[in-house]
Amino acid sequence: MGKLNYIDLFSGCGGLSLGLHNAGWNGVFAIEKNKDAFKTLHYNLIKNKNHFNWPEWLPVNEHDINSLIETYSDELIRLRGKINLIAGGPPCQGFSMAGRRDESDERNNLINSYIKFVELVKPDLIFFENVRGFTIEFKKNQEKGIAYSKLVLNSLDNLGYYVQGKLIDFADFGVPQKRTRFILVGVKKELKQSSQEFVSSFFSELENNKFNFLKSKKINLKNSVEDAISDLRQINGQIECPDSPGFKSSPYIEAESKYQKYLRKYNKFLIPDSHRFAKHQNTTISKFKNILELTENRRNYDISSDIRLHYNIKKHTIIPLSKDERSPTITTLPDDYIHYCEPRILTVREYARLQSFPDWYTFQGKYTTGGKLRKYEVPRYSQIGNAIPPLFAEQAGEILKSMLYG
Repeated sequence: MGKLNYIDLFSGCGGLSLGLHNAGWNGVFAIEKNKDAFKTLHYNLIKNKNHFNWPEWLPVNEHDINSLIETYSDELIRLRGKINLIAGGPPCQGFSMAGRRDESDERNNLINSYIKFVELVKPDLIFFENVRGFTIEFKKNQEKGIAYSKLVLNSLDNLGYYVQGKLIDFADFGVPQKRTRFILVGVKKELKQSSQEFVSSFFSELENNKFNFLKSKKINLKNSVEDAISDLRQINGQIECPDSPGFKSSPYIEAESKYQKYLRKYNKFLIPDSHRFAKHQNTTISKFKNILELTENRRNYDISSDIRLHYNIKKHTIIPLSKDERSPTITTLPDDYIHYCEPRILTVREYARLQSFPDWYTFQGKYTTGGKLRKYEVPRYSQIGNAIPPLFAEQAGEILKSMLYG
């Protein structure tokens, strides 16, 4: 293996791996339990980009991290000294403030699996990402418990790493979405004499580098929702959606912003991938039109109680987007948002634009799912809603690279 090797844990559809790929890192393998999300990563980064140098002992398919540790612990130990970085973070649903925050959520136990994996492989660097709620204590019998972020920090320190964590808003790094996440970086104590100062410098270097980075991409620091998706409007014309018979899509028009030009670079599609318009009922379209008019001066916020009462809306969240601002944090539920100027929800491709996925990156699997299947399936909207924006991941990858070889 060459230099700059990494393993992506809980990789999802590949947002973090794509960013690291663009920053010059070499993937060894990615661990993702869900078949749908791994299918997207496989199609884009294994089949089309040949990004991963997948070991012969590990089947190229989806894996559960606990099963992998149990079956391949000897192989993981033999990777010591060959892996520069372990990246990724466990699923966030149990910690998220947007959902039903639940300390008993079994997915929270994946933190222990993450720590165990690090202990087996012993990489030079660690890059960990999770939701803001990861830093907030759960309450036990009216008393505050310990935040999981502190548990991770303490565990990694005991394993021989200097670690530091900080809340980062990806909107400050060119992403057209306000998305604050907990970022933790760790450096093996024995790696350099100045390891502690080195890891402390990650966040300042990340901040200092963003201006030159975005300038090199020819995109602005602040990119609005309109900057991201105005070339994908329904009004641009409607045609048959290539992957969904009976549904409509729209053709490309000329890019209207620097951000659009950047994400459309290297794209060979004549019709945007995964740009399928929802089949709204006429009553829904009329309701959305009225909501857009009523909220013209109050966008990017949940609709008011008066509007809810008038339309008998019981749904937890409905946010009409502002064209001039960055979007709120997108979730896995597309009907949480109304397009800024058209009475409809966003398409998968528009979701991907807000997460900074390039247009050549194609999504696999179902568009949506519901009911009990939501526990098992990760459709296209959910894959994107769960992802790390590649634009931020690339910037982080550049700084991590400089920490090793700068």
